[in-house]
Amino acid sequence: MAGFFHLPSRLLACPSRAIALRLHHHAKLILRCKMSSSSSSMTHSITLPSQPNEPVLISATSGISASDFRDAIDSSLFRNWLRNLESETGILADGSMTLKQVLIQGVDMFGKRIGFLKFKADIFDKETGLKVPGIVFARGPAVAVLILLESDGETYAVLTEQVRVPTGKIVLELPAGMLDDDKGDFVGTAVREVEEEIGIKLKKEDMVDLTAFLDPSTGYRIFPSPGGCDEEMSVFLYRGQVEKETIRQLQGKETGLREHGEFIKVRLIPYRELWRKTADAKVLMSIGLYEMAQREGLVSSH
Repeated sequence: MAGFFHLPSRLLACPSRAIALRLHHHAKLILRCKMSSSSSSMTHSITLPSQPNEPVLISATSGISASDFRDAIDSSLFRNWLRNLESETGILADGSMTLKQVLIQGVDMFGKRIGFLKFKADIFDKETGLKVPGIVFARGPAVAVLILLESDGETYAVLTEQVRVPTGKIVLELPAGMLDDDKGDFVGTAVREVEEEIGIKLKKEDMVDLTAFLDPSTGYRIFPSPGGCDEEMSVFLYRGQVEKETIRQLQGKETGLREHGEFIKVRLIPYRELWRKTADAKVLMSIGLYEMAQREGLVSSH
């Protein structure tokens, strides 16, 4: 398979610059912490650099174990959320708002690490004293890949058909996945997810980071659902030439990691029909980024 894929060098974008800029705001956050000595309740106190005289109380709902509580506070998901609060565009950056307390409500483990974290944050506007809605489903950074394969004059988008329990539906969507850690290997994660979900080996140097074309104020990420989820997504593009037989072999191919509960079928859709064939936001976002990047001359049309 790998031998069929080729991307002209003029299409390549250097991901290292974008990743370096993304990590610019991820400086270590220094917190002064104090764990409650009470055995009847689990509480934790932290002091943020942006509000040194206003400690933040962190507690947990009943049913959260002491170990899960500690893991939640130490997790990259929670630490990244705190960093975002105090970043240049963060909620606490200008001092007009304050974080009073956080209630840990749910912890879901993926093996030995926290995969999903749910909590409620009490953030108040200092002038009015009103609380800002603050229910958070934390799942961290993720990547998605728009794969376009040209064959016999037709360009196909490679999608996955997956069982998505939260929607109650089988969804046609872009190959995508979560970062396994906080090291920021977005390109590597993108390549790995394509291999696991589609069965195609891609080279890192052939990946174009479409989100790297965004304004620096965005952090070069997309927030698919910022009203309730912290997920920050990077969208990559891969384009290649393949034989018609490759298209035939990929169509309907069953893939995925069964041990992880992945039941995936590969679906190829003509690119000209893609925008109306699925309700997946990742697909529609990738089309918008790709089309605008072409219009601006950031990627070629061929």
